[in-house]
Parts: sequence; structure tokens; C-alpha cells
Amino acid sequence: MRRRAWWLTAVGVVLTAIMLFPVYWMVNVSLTQTSDMRKSPPNLIPVDGTLAGYTVVLRQQLPYLGTSLLIGIGTVLVTLVLAAPAGYSLAKLRPRGGGAVSLLLLVAQMIPAIVMAMGFYATYIKIGLLDSAWGLILADSTIAVPFGVLIFSAFMSRIPDELLQAARIDGAGTLRTFASIVLPVSRNAIITVSLFAFLWAWSDFLFANTLDKGGSLQPITLGIYAYIGNNNQQWNAIMATAVVASVPAAVLLVLAQRYVAAGVTSGAVKD
Repeated sequence: MRRRAWWLTAVGVVLTAIMLFPVYWMVNVSLTQTSDMRKSPPNLIPVDGTLAGYTVVLRQQLPYLGTSLLIGIGTVLVTLVLAAPAGYSLAKLRPRGGGAVSLLLLVAQMIPAIVMAMGFYATYIKIGLLDSAWGLILADSTIAVPFGVLIFSAFMSRIPDELLQAARIDGAGTLRTFASIVLPVSRNAIITVSLFAFLWAWSDFLFANTLDKGGSLQPITLGIYAYIGNNNQQWNAIMATAVVASVPAAVLLVLAQRYVAAGVTSGAVKD
């Protein structure tokens, strides 16, 4: 058993190293001098490292990072405002047709993003949301909200009905019960939905390239894309931009991983 566990650990370490090597190489190239880029074989460690690429990032890419942060936070807020009450309704109020609504939410997640992008483009031209941060927030929310409703519904269905009945006996209405009882005990689901909504908005390229390509507020994905097109020889700056863009997502994943595990699996096991 110990030998088997040792081999499993070794295999896990090797697979993890293989998967993380592109990340390491991204960091390595971001610290490499431009003159050392074409060395053969390349340096596995940036011996003569430089922070010139990160200087370029701080000088040129901060507006894109700020826009991505704005869009990510906006997407999280819109998703929570819509998904939490909807999940509570499906889980506890049990409206007529709730099963059909859940099925439609699953189907909505299967629609290709490019199809949705074309629909948004035609609509945004008419209502004036093209090339705007609000347009991207709404578009990204259409991906996050169905997922959020399903997570909230699965989590809230496990809240004991006796707890809600006790609140009603004390005179609490539906809204007060939701705000004072359901939301506080749904912390794991809230963190899970918020994290995924933020990551989807942060990493979105298709909606951004389709709906905000010519706007003044563009996310970091478009910043990297434009930078590669204009400076395809400055790979240390390109990789430094990718590293900086990856930091918020990595930090959030590390901080929220235990809440995410609890939130995603909350409805998977029956008592």
C-alpha cells in the first residue's frame, strides 16, 4: 500500500510539473533579455534576468488591467443579484415549471459563445451598448448567471426547511428570510459563483473582440492581443503582460479553493 501510494505521488508530481511547465516558461521568458531570446539551447533559468518587460506592462497595460477589473467586478455583481434569488426560488419556493427552467439553464450553457456574440452584436448596435464596458458586463453575465443559478439551487436545496419555517413563525417574509437566513448560510455558494463569474469575465476574449474592439475601455485580453500584433519581437514584455494578467486569477483561486470545493459539491451527495 505504501509503495503504491509512493508511485501515485510520483506520477502526480510528474504530471503536475508537465502541466505547470508552460507557466514556468512564461515567467522565464518574461525575465529574459531580448538579446538572449534566440539562444540555442535556451536558458532554463534567466541568468541575466531583466524587469524591462514588467516596466513596459506597468507603463502600457495598466488601463487594460483596470478595465478587466471593472468588467469582472460588474459581472460578479450582476450575476449574484440575478442568480441568488433565482436559485432560492427554484430550491425552496418551487414555482410551477421549475424543472423546465432548470433544463433551459442547462441548455443555455451549451450554446456556443460565438452564436451569442453575434446576437449581442446585432442587439447592441440598436441600443447603443457596442464598445462599452456595460455591454461586456451584460454579455459575460449571460454565461455566469445560468451556472450561478444551478449552483445556488443545488446548495440552497440542502438548507433545512425547518430553519426557514422558524423564520416565518417569527414573522419574517420571503424576502427577509432570503436576506437574513438563506444568504448568510450560503457563503460557499456565493464565493464559488463569484469566483467563476470573475474568471470568465477576466479571461473573456471572444465577447471583447466582437463587442468592444473599438471602444476606449478594453480588457487585458485585447491588450495582450494588440500588443502581440504590434510588438511581435518583444516577447519578454508580451510574457510579462501574461504573467501580470494571470496573477489576480491565481491569487483568487488559491484563497477561495476550499470554499469552491464545498460550493460545487454541495448538491452532489444526498443525505
